[in-house]
Amino acid sequence: MRSHGSSSPDHDPTTRRVLTDADRRERFAQEALPHVDGLYSAALGLTRDPTDAQDLVQEAVVKAYRSFHQFEPGTNLRAWLYRILHTTWISLHRRDQRRPAETLQGAFDDYSLYDDLRRHDGGGVEAEVLDRLSATEVRDAMAALPEAFRMAVFLADVEGFSYREIADIMDTPIGTVMSRLHRGRSALQKALAGYARSRGLIIDREDPRG
Repeated sequence: MRSHGSSSPDHDPTTRRVLTDADRRERFAQEALPHVDGLYSAALGLTRDPTDAQDLVQEAVVKAYRSFHQFEPGTNLRAWLYRILHTTWISLHRRDQRRPAETLQGAFDDYSLYDDLRRHDGGGVEAEVLDRLSATEVRDAMAALPEAFRMAVFLADVEGFSYREIADIMDTPIGTVMSRLHRGRSALQKALAGYARSRGLIIDREDPRG
């Protein structure tokens, strides 16, 4: 008869079940591999090169598989995988050069595409202008952001991660995440405004006082 003071290892939250190779392969295939497409999109945003993105995902997936016994069931697997991807990218990047630049020109900090549109087109056309920009233009504008800002915007606005999840993935304080998002979004909007102007979607009206 089991003592009331003892607990089964299967139900002890401090004890992780040892996975056999077969268990690991089966669980990893069922739970982790469905996220590979999303990881590739993130990797492409980091590397800006399809071949490098594939290599990054492959290395990250291998690391995730080897560490899968450390993942705690019931926690956020997707965020866990993205953090491995990000740390793998930083590790690979540092082999050849210093950590990617994490600065933006101050002029971008408080730029708002919506305010710009209201100022020049009288308001009410923000969604229409954004809808008429091509996926390639949006992708190119995103790719032009410095890595840290690009990743923060991607994780928040494309993948839908919370500030806390992004902070865990990027191993940075929430305040830093919020700052990067604000500045990254401002820079992205400024770049999109440039595309919109080049296509005549935003027309700068002359100042009647001038």
